[in-house]
Amino acid sequence: MSRKLRSFYIGALAVTGLGLIGTSFVPKAHADAWDKKTIVTINEPIIAGNMVLDPGTYVWKLLDSPADRHIVQIFDKDQRHLKETVLAIPNYRLQPTGNTQFEFWETPAGVPKAVRAWFYPGDNFGQEFAYPKKLVAQLASAAPVPIPTNYREPEPTPAPAPEAQPAPEPAAQPAPAPEPEAQAQPEPQAQPAPAPAQPQALPHTASFNPLIGLMGLSFLSLSGLLTLATKRA
Repeated sequence: MSRKLRSFYIGALAVTGLGLIGTSFVPKAHADAWDKKTIVTINEPIIAGNMVLDPGTYVWKLLDSPADRHIVQIFDKDQRHLKETVLAIPNYRLQPTGNTQFEFWETPAGVPKAVRAWFYPGDNFGQEFAYPKKLVAQLASAAPVPIPTNYREPEPTPAPAPEAQPAPEPAAQPAPAPEPEAQAQPEPQAQPAPAPAQPQALPHTASFNPLIGLMGLSFLSLSGLLTLATKRA
């Protein structure tokens, strides 16, 4: 192998190694798309998981775990205090939207709305929260019944005394009416079978950055060995 050709291979390996190492340190361009970070501002109390969130601003995002992509964390506005952690389940929608969307469970009167599903902008798959039965029951039993301020209980009025009337003459008893025949009850209609569950896609988890960095170091090491061999030759 000539000296010029050997120098060319050494330079090519060095440039390739530096390029791969630099690529491994490039930050993620879509960090919010990975953890679904969303700033949520509410103007009335809502139930999220097993906690009632007061009006204010909160940060919602997924736990940074490649193994489970359905753990929702709710922080305060400055992300200094973790308010609630919810173990959600996958939810699917047919038409994605360009903004954050929430769906709510129906709750009794006087009880805050409970979050049912949270969808990140542009995603078909979202996070579904279980219905907080115990919390809703506690809030419903503690909620007072609203009474109008102008409500007054009516005062009982005395019944008028009955006037004395002459005894009526006995009248002929009418013949008993025939009993109606029992009608056949309609048979219950069969309920339609539930629709099959929609298929769910698996999220992307792993990253190739460490492997790329390792390949870059290997190329640099090989170029150094070739340079040393050239100087000795």
